[in-house]
Amino acid sequence: MNINKIDLNLLVYLDTLLRECNVTRAANQLSITQPAMSNGLKRLRNLLNDPILVRTSDGMVPTERAKELQPVIRGVLLTLEETLQPNRDFEPSKSRRVFRIMASDYAASTLAPKLLNKLQLHAPDTTLDIVTPSDVTFHDVENGKVDMAINRFDNLPQSFHQKRIWKDSFSCLVNSNNPVIENFSLDSYLKARHIWVSKTGFGVGVGMDPADIQKLGWVDEALAKFGKQRNIASFTRNYHVAIHLAKEQNLIATLPSKVAKIYQNSADIKILDAPFPIAPFELDMIWSPLLHRDASHIWLRQQISEVAQELQ
Repeated sequence: MNINKIDLNLLVYLDTLLRECNVTRAANQLSITQPAMSNGLKRLRNLLNDPILVRTSDGMVPTERAKELQPVIRGVLLTLEETLQPNRDFEPSKSRRVFRIMASDYAASTLAPKLLNKLQLHAPDTTLDIVTPSDVTFHDVENGKVDMAINRFDNLPQSFHQKRIWKDSFSCLVNSNNPVIENFSLDSYLKARHIWVSKTGFGVGVGMDPADIQKLGWVDEALAKFGKQRNIASFTRNYHVAIHLAKEQNLIATLPSKVAKIYQNSADIKILDAPFPIAPFELDMIWSPLLHRDASHIWLRQQISEVAQELQ
């Protein structure tokens, strides 16, 4: 195959088709007509001597050949886009840029207030837009629609840049009048009732079951190592809801220590060390290679890193 004879637009078509697995959606993504995209698919099939997408009862499914090509084509296009990005200077004091950050409830609670203070001090006309993990996808981050994603990540596409923000431990937060304070031990912890708070990632989780240890996360996995299980009275996806529930009821909220410390000066809240070992977890920030050399993005990463250092 002579690459000089290949229409490079076909690589863009292929990348979009393999992401969407739908001709109409792919055409909409590229702002072209459906017949034009169908023609592009036909040309790709002839070029590669492969069906690329095969219709099944589950819709259009990529062939094995297409699956092999997908990460390669995506990497080539991202490298090209990154290289061609204009290299503009950034003056924070004059910028009106909107910084869009996907952050879990935990990350937003701990980082956002100090980050916003920094932006108001050094870049007063910029705007901080914080979106939740369920609002965006990895593709939104990869395509630069979201400047940054801050969360705990198990698996990431290789194209992303990433940086560790910190490690955090766990603390127990209770009402200051909760009788469990008098003799706080593993035994009294297990006899009490608890509030579960989710670990959040991309996508929406639906429904929780106290018996499903595999889904419950760090705290319950740590207890399971001792053959123990806590009595969960309430599930919530928001750390501040968990804290207010603990404050109003005789319930224990076991949550990341940096969130608990936000309330350390509250008279009606007591923060206790967890009565059993829970492995610390890591908070990371990830961003698209398309933004890696962008001057405003470099500045944003520096501000986030400085805030993280202040909160260590």
